[in-house]
Amino acid sequence: MITLITGGSKCGKSALAEKIICVFSGRKFYIATMKPYGEEAFCAIEKHREMRHGKGFETIEKYTDLNEIVLTEKSVVLIECMGNLCANEMFRDGKVINPTEKIISDIKYLANMCECLTIVTNEVGNDGISYESGTEKYIACINEINRRISQFADNVIECVYGIPVILKGELCC
Repeated sequence: MITLITGGSKCGKSALAEKIICVFSGRKFYIATMKPYGEEAFCAIEKHREMRHGKGFETIEKYTDLNEIVLTEKSVVLIECMGNLCANEMFRDGKVINPTEKIISDIKYLANMCECLTIVTNEVGNDGISYESGTEKYIACINEINRRISQFADNVIECVYGIPVILKGELCC
């Protein structure tokens, strides 16, 4: 089962994702994609560690190349978050590439290895602001990734002020 959770910044997506994952038995993996750059990133990472403390998650810090992860059978996985993964893949090694196909392939690879895959992503580009070309390319890329995942996901949920709004499928927690 694949669940995609989207929404704006600080809207409760992560808490909802953890609640969904904790319904399942089996090994629980948290794939952390945020590279720790600067104080704000370190604070966000620490907040997420505290949120999942005592919930049985095994953390895998993996900023790119999710296809290199090997999981145990019947595991459940939370990817936090697609926005970071997209940026990491897109701007790696000083080159700007479109990582859409790679990320979609990596997500399908992980989904085939686990019982439940929950992906946290971000709503971006809905503010009507024009950005520099690199940011515009990122917005287009993450939106394409989100659209593509939503096509094959079993559940798509938008988190609005901590309230889950079911766009596809059902809330399984």
